[in-house]
Amino acid sequence: MAELKETYACIPSTERGRGILISGDPKSNSILYCNGRSVIIRYLDRPLQVAVYGEHAYQATVARYSPNGEWIASADVSGTVRIWGTHNDFVLKKEFRVLSGRIDDLQWSPDGMRIVACGDGKGKSLVRAFMWDSGTNVGEFDGHSRRVLSCAFKPTRPFRIATCGEDFLMNFYEGPPFKFKLSHREHSNFVNCLRFSPDGSKLISVSSDKKGIIYDAKTGDIIGELSSEDGHQGSIYAVSWSPDSKQVLTVSADKSAKIWDISDDGKGKVKKTLASPGSGGVEDMLVGCLWQNDHLVTVSLGGTISIFSASDPEKSPVSFSGHMKNVNSLAVLRSDPKIILSTSYDGLIVKWIQSIGYSGKLDRKVTSQIKCFAIVEGEIVSCAFDNKIWRVSLLGDQCGDANSVDVGTQPKDLSLALNSPEVTLVSFETGVILLRGTEVLSTINLGFTVTASVISPDGTEAIVGGQDGKLHLYSITGDTLNEEVVLEKHRGAITVIRYSPDVSMFASADVNREAVVWDRASREVKLKNMLYHTARINCLDWSPDNTMVATGSLDTCVIIYDISKPASHRITIKGAHLGGVYGLAFTDECSIVSSGEDACVRVWGITPQ
Repeated sequence: MAELKETYACIPSTERGRGILISGDPKSNSILYCNGRSVIIRYLDRPLQVAVYGEHAYQATVARYSPNGEWIASADVSGTVRIWGTHNDFVLKKEFRVLSGRIDDLQWSPDGMRIVACGDGKGKSLVRAFMWDSGTNVGEFDGHSRRVLSCAFKPTRPFRIATCGEDFLMNFYEGPPFKFKLSHREHSNFVNCLRFSPDGSKLISVSSDKKGIIYDAKTGDIIGELSSEDGHQGSIYAVSWSPDSKQVLTVSADKSAKIWDISDDGKGKVKKTLASPGSGGVEDMLVGCLWQNDHLVTVSLGGTISIFSASDPEKSPVSFSGHMKNVNSLAVLRSDPKIILSTSYDGLIVKWIQSIGYSGKLDRKVTSQIKCFAIVEGEIVSCAFDNKIWRVSLLGDQCGDANSVDVGTQPKDLSLALNSPEVTLVSFETGVILLRGTEVLSTINLGFTVTASVISPDGTEAIVGGQDGKLHLYSITGDTLNEEVVLEKHRGAITVIRYSPDVSMFASADVNREAVVWDRASREVKLKNMLYHTARINCLDWSPDNTMVATGSLDTCVIIYDISKPASHRITIKGAHLGGVYGLAFTDECSIVSSGEDACVRVWGITPQ
């Protein structure tokens, strides 16, 4: 049996020059955001408890809780809205095709009966309001000529809907059935976000022209604006009201968040400026915010979520981050507590501590992309798409000096001799390269298309897998390779080869969904019929006690085999990662870490059957 112990969640997908609209549920103290096709439910007081909804066929853009907290409506770039339950495996209630283009915002009516959605589309259909159970229209929304970025439903009767967008307009509708009432063009740039106050008395809109305008929620008339004194110096991307409707939180491209006091006559004055806790680069621009209970949540362009306390804004915030893109490799430092390092191809290395979670990003002096990655004795060895092999020393939380060697060709795989970690085997399209430190010992053309390789811990043997599915075993003497034997069993290109920790066995896997365990001494097959995946196998790892092999595949599953039992006695983790599993590493005999396309890292507990 395998059970999910921890999830280290991905961070919200962000886009330069656009805000993101996160939302939450004050009762359960959770927030909702989107990354790829996933909708993430994250609990502010329990960072390791994360739920992921992955049923959208296209990239998800926005999600909102219904007023009673029982349902979530989420939307995607195809214009589809899905309404699903927050309990019982996220059962789907309804699915509607609402717009012809992407949906940027949606909002429930306070009675939970209607939903308004807005975004991009053809012709005039940029906003639609519909009944949540039948999908029937509840009004006509004319008046916008370009993409509508935000919409809001007045939380008290009489109901009103306000919309704003890229045509610099704020439109106001009365109903139901809703019809156009009036329009304001006070902003001189994109209007990014608008929100009604929880008591239903005011409405605020914020824009890329650095202004915030406050309206009467019932009539739609302008009553005031946010003071320019000590105001934002960049585009304002998002706004959120305090639960008592007396203050708002805004975030901006000037890397700051501000708390404003809103007077009864609609004037806004800065009460406090919250600085972004980053280094001050582009990644620290703030693009999303939420005021929930006593929590002030801000999201930066780099995806870092910071939580300030509303009652004590001086207190330094709790920040957590993670990956935004596919996590393609993992490494475990078997220290105490165990440290997991994960990398994504955009060059980010994130450090996690088992049972604690996010522990920071490793700042390398040279941020190159990462394709393959290995770690040994305080040193990170990586290769990417720039034909270079990087060796970076690891000093606690920071990376030290980086040395690189240009191997003159695109590396495909990378393997370290663990007992003499200076020795590295790098494979490329038609052969392998032997390195000692950052010095090339030899470049050997093998005469066949290489797809995977591994070097034994003592550096005396190498196994190279080919496009033809054959495994070539070589003995290494000095800087030369001598072919010993060719093993044939696989029916597809080899994707991964790994020695067992005691080096008595090795395992290999291919694109034709098969894995094989071999005995190293006799070179015979030790465990066969490991054919339970339905797509290519991307990664493989051995347990520290040499008794189990785990494989991760494009079919989203992780399968764990016991070497002493037939392959049918397997443990299968279905749907481990939406889009496929790309990284696997055992932390000890009874837990394994996986990572994948969904940018999440998960820790599973294994109990042998």
